Amino acid sequence: MPAVGAEPPAGQTKTRPNIVVVVADDMGWGDSGTFGNDLIQTPNMDRLAAEGVKLTQCYSACGVCSPSRSAILTGRTPYRNGVYRHLSGKHDAHLRDSEITFPEVLKTIGYETCHVGKWHLLSAQQFNNPDFPQPDKQGYDYYMFTQNNAEPSHKNPDNFVRNGVPVGPTEGYSAQLVAKEAIHWLTDLHDPKKPFAMTVWFHEPHSEIATDPRFEALYKGHKNSKYMGNITQMDNGLGMVLDALDALGVSDNTLVFFTSDNGPVPAYGGSSGGLRGNKRSQYEGGIRVPGLARWPGKIEPGSVSDVPVIGSDVFATTLGIVGVPLPTDRTIDGVNMLPALQGKPVARKIPMFWRTHVSGPNERVAMRIGDWKIVGDETLTQFQLYEIQQDWKEQNDLAKQMPEKTEEMKAILIKLWADIAAEGPHEWWEHERQKPSKGGKLNY
Repeated sequence: MPAVGAEPPAGQTKTRPNIVVVVADDMGWGDSGTFGNDLIQTPNMDRLAAEGVKLTQCYSACGVCSPSRSAILTGRTPYRNGVYRHLSGKHDAHLRDSEITFPEVLKTIGYETCHVGKWHLLSAQQFNNPDFPQPDKQGYDYYMFTQNNAEPSHKNPDNFVRNGVPVGPTEGYSAQLVAKEAIHWLTDLHDPKKPFAMTVWFHEPHSEIATDPRFEALYKGHKNSKYMGNITQMDNGLGMVLDALDALGVSDNTLVFFTSDNGPVPAYGGSSGGLRGNKRSQYEGGIRVPGLARWPGKIEPGSVSDVPVIGSDVFATTLGIVGVPLPTDRTIDGVNMLPALQGKPVARKIPMFWRTHVSGPNERVAMRIGDWKIVGDETLTQFQLYEIQQDWKEQNDLAKQMPEKTEEMKAILIKLWADIAAEGPHEWWEHERQKPSKGGKLNY
């Protein structure tokens, strides 16, 4: 692994915090009671909010799952780290061994590491294939994962692989199976003398949805009872992990961060909470997601922060709180978001950036600086401008009213994209360049 900077002082090793990053799959900003849904019960998300901070402007790094997950691990915007698209079918793209993940860094200073649940950083033909980097090559001591979704559904999935060995048929529902595996590692396999970093990536509420009757029954009579119950099913899995941390006596020294990989799918019942757009969109509904964090003694219980944060901040945050400098041989797009978790501003040298690859001439690019957000089409010739704090539903395009501001943001966006494209493995996406709409020229 390339050098990541100097080893922190030896005295810090005794107080290094544990880190747990929990990710829901396709959960929208409006898909929980915690974030204002009047029907969906999420008591364990409520618990995290009561014991920590609710992040009202938390973003995924992309409008689809594989890229946003790659950014969580590497701190690098997806086109820069190479996972530019949803990894389905046969594609070259994958999370490369040359990328540095935060578990990989933490292992070098004595952490034990574990991943349970969805992975989706390899395509189907690369999954559990030793010719491509599996989680053990990305810094994990132990893993139980799936390539993408729980199959054939959340009920009795049969596609888990544990440390390279297929698990085979299971009994139960995905969230509880994932949580039980996390608890098994924590209680039976992890060395309690060492700090740990764990990623728990639930499959819910992604299709194919299957919901335990005990959770679906909470919403009897509602047309979306299965979906709403599926959110509560995921929340229950979250609670199982939180209970295990309490039982082991490590909650007080553990940073728990909860988020989603992208916005919702309305066809299955998902809600963006009034935001414009949904999954695959660069509008707020596709990328603004639930965000919660708890770290007793460091984060004020019951607090709310409207400071914008993004999934790619997780990498810099984990390294920052353990005292390890960021890598100096590559661009890290994210920043240490601990100030934001405490309701304070964060300083960003690189703006928040999104580009989502979808089929057809519908790819959109977006960038946010402060309260200003610019959205561009796939040709980088058509632009919209929004003042997000004042217009969080993105109903008032200010591009024509404020041409100077639009040009300023446009120039920054185009320069940033050129920098990202030059650093990333552009040969992976060049063959998938989309046809320009309305005769425009693609600015790849």
